[in-house]
Amino acid sequence: MKKPEILIVDDEPINLSVLRNLLCPFFLVRACKSGEESLRLISSGPKPDLILLDILMPGLDGYDTLSRIRENPDNYEIPVIYITALDSIAEEEKGFSLGAVDYITKPFRAPVVLERIRVHLELKQARDLLKDKNDWLQSEVDRRVKENRIIHDLALNMITQLVETRDTDTANHITRTKTYIEILAGHLRKMDKYRAFLTDERLDNIISASALHDIGKIGIPDSILLKPGRLTAEEFELMKAHCKIGGDAIRSAMEQVPYTDIKEDSESAPASYVFFAEAQKIATSHHERWDGSGYPDGLKGDEIPLPALLMALADVFDALTTVRIYKKAWSMEDAYEHIVSERGKHFSPDIVDAFMAERAAFEHTLVSMSSDEERGDLRDDA
Repeated sequence: MKKPEILIVDDEPINLSVLRNLLCPFFLVRACKSGEESLRLISSGPKPDLILLDILMPGLDGYDTLSRIRENPDNYEIPVIYITALDSIAEEEKGFSLGAVDYITKPFRAPVVLERIRVHLELKQARDLLKDKNDWLQSEVDRRVKENRIIHDLALNMITQLVETRDTDTANHITRTKTYIEILAGHLRKMDKYRAFLTDERLDNIISASALHDIGKIGIPDSILLKPGRLTAEEFELMKAHCKIGGDAIRSAMEQVPYTDIKEDSESAPASYVFFAEAQKIATSHHERWDGSGYPDGLKGDEIPLPALLMALADVFDALTTVRIYKKAWSMEDAYEHIVSERGKHFSPDIVDAFMAERAAFEHTLVSMSSDEERGDLRDDA
């Protein structure tokens, strides 16, 4: 095992000689005669395991030297013991306030010096071991979080792929609506009213959860879901059920895990639980309307969860501007005018205002994330 390395800093040759003779049988020893030289040694060579530092030296004294050593965060863990002829409570307090771990007065008593050094080296070794352990634990936590995120994303992608097998909308619909939500929420976060709610973590959850907004369409018959013409009143009532089907499915899944007593906005709520709570709101309420004329629950205004309000505008805008089995794509201008006309009726006024302010970002997203087939022969009109 490699011997610990001690750096001695003292301008008196006799002190250096005494300490060298005392320590060399047990430790690797380096020595220098000034604070300036000690700083060069520490910065250019391997870090010592412990420093014995004189106080009364020409140039940089021991106090200034220690202050300079501690300026570098990499040196915080090096224990420094003052060695000095000064023997007063005030001097000791000053040394400890600067970060020294001990204080040895001259003339030296060999057993005291060796024992003090041994104790502080053992403490440093214990701290180093604990730091290494903590670093390993943090890396393991990071690995597990990354692994769980991959599993989460794969599972989410699998679910959305299954939904897409039942619907004519493409994966680009999900990608675009995610982006539209991110654009809208990014604008809303500039307002005091929404800043506290739309934290980075919550917004990430809302964006990811939006992919599940139409999961309930799995429960809708193909004859309705894939009908090329306009739905009858009876068929439309059946189509509307996809909101309740999707929301109930997510709620049921949440109730089968042992977190039913945890509030989604509490600090103790697992991230996955919060994610599915957002998904449940979006799946259930993304067809609610600001004026209360939507479905399935006829919610009105701020009764509608914000994630669902964001999804409502993003979903309608994407449906208008891309080809669907029952319609051609609208031009960007026509879609824009329709969204604005529904301010305070279908859509939240604040969210429509955000849409108006971010029109260019919506237009860029529509053009860059849609295929010729999705935009039909109106792609250039976007």
